[in-house]
Amino acid sequence: MPSFLLVDGMALLFRAFYATAATGQFMINSKGMPTNAVQGFLKHMLTAVNYFSPTHMAVCWDMGSATFRNELFEGYKANRSSAPIEMVPQFDLVKEAVEAFDIPNIGLPGFEADDCIGTLAKASSTASSVSILTGDQDMLQLIESNISVILLKKGFGNYEVHNPDTFYEWKGITPRQMIDLKALMGDTADNYPGVKGIGEKTALKLLIQFGSIEGILENLDSLTKTQKAKIESAVDMLHLSRQLAEIKCDVPVSCSLEEAAFQYDREKVKYMAQHHEFKGLHRLL
Repeated sequence: MPSFLLVDGMALLFRAFYATAATGQFMINSKGMPTNAVQGFLKHMLTAVNYFSPTHMAVCWDMGSATFRNELFEGYKANRSSAPIEMVPQFDLVKEAVEAFDIPNIGLPGFEADDCIGTLAKASSTASSVSILTGDQDMLQLIESNISVILLKKGFGNYEVHNPDTFYEWKGITPRQMIDLKALMGDTADNYPGVKGIGEKTALKLLIQFGSIEGILENLDSLTKTQKAKIESAVDMLHLSRQLAEIKCDVPVSCSLEEAAFQYDREKVKYMAQHHEFKGLHRLL
């Protein structure tokens, strides 16, 4: 069975950028272009390729900051500062680098990379075993028998791979319940509140007991007085938070296995690496 690796481009690119930017290593080439994020991205991607040996690959990207979630909730991700100046030219550069490997770059204005990944993962999971490479735990909701999530840990080549069994062992709930978990707790990174005063521990306990947000709302009288009061005062926000937390798996993007077959021309990659002065890439090929 083909193995399809879907890469969360933004997660890898930002991780790579901040790993070196902290010490001022922007790796500026002779054309004055910073390349630290792209070089780190390629190292993450190729290390995973060498480790997991996928037969097919695609990389998904955010396309601009505004998505349908901002229309649902004005404050969505409003706490994010704009990308550092050294990062900006690397958004196009990284796509050029991915293209040199003949890997499809996929993104859709109005949606997040997560939505593209979710859509492609569900569409491909009957004909291939799908793995999602990311640092973002939001993706865990996509896990199914044929879809696993590879979480990047610190450094390069350190992975935590989750399937339905390992996820259940870890959290005690199913991947789909992850959406309700996020709706209850809120998400400070994405800037939506969920239910104020309910953290992961309480949210997990309630979901294990009642199964879903509906189950909790039907059993408010079984909760402690404080829990009941917190949830009752936030019912609308709870439903909205669930809409924000859920990855859309039906957005209009597609990528056939044929298009995603992973084989590249070494000379083309070598030329791209030399042109942009990427050092050390040859060691990963």
